[in-house]
Amino acid sequence: MPVSSSENLETLERDLGYSFHHRTLLLEALTHKSFHHENPSQVLPHNERLEFIGDSVLGLVIVEHLFHNKKGYTESEMAEIKSYLVRGALLSEIAHGIGLGKYLRLGKGEEDTGGRNKKSVLANAMEAVFGAIYLDAGYGAARESILRLFEEQVLSALSSGQYHNYKTELQEESQMRFGVLPEYRIINQEGEEHRKIFTAEVFIAGKRLGRGSGKNKKEAQTAAAKEATERLRTGGYVS
Repeated sequence: MPVSSSENLETLERDLGYSFHHRTLLLEALTHKSFHHENPSQVLPHNERLEFIGDSVLGLVIVEHLFHNKKGYTESEMAEIKSYLVRGALLSEIAHGIGLGKYLRLGKGEEDTGGRNKKSVLANAMEAVFGAIYLDAGYGAARESILRLFEEQVLSALSSGQYHNYKTELQEESQMRFGVLPEYRIINQEGEEHRKIFTAEVFIAGKRLGRGSGKNKKEAQTAAAKEATERLRTGGYVS
């Protein structure tokens, strides 16, 4: 059962750095659709609408923060860094760090299959919580909470440049969404021995999601991973 007493929600609020005026918004953010469907008499809806709002708010907060950074990131750089920071694997890591899973309201089936530790469930709930804060007190409150929770990850990403690692991003997203690893295939190589161009394709669950070329196999695979990652971001899910 979820830990949803008033006292325990206060603990969660302290970890979020925000106290709700309307606790029903927080409870909605913690309600998984499986709980809603198994308890139709409950007044609160599940958290997917809040998740949708939270995703937009999170993206805006991160982009605004990058825009004001003294390094003056370009549009394409901001897009790359944002995509790295708002990905599901990182959201679930942050959610795990504040113990969000123990507060979730899950249906029995989801509970029995380890839903409290599922990366996708945690990531979605984290976005829903951000959406709830935004609706409860506006953009400023949501921004403060998001930057507080993301502070370490933002600093790490900007100092290391690790946001460019498309293969790692794709692997994390593939494991979280589909429970499988991407499969890379070198489908072509052409040119003289010292000027070869390699072409790679990447598959997830047997479906091709990306193709790319490069001066070596690693570059080709990275280019394919980049295309696949961008396709997943825009809703190109594996069927």
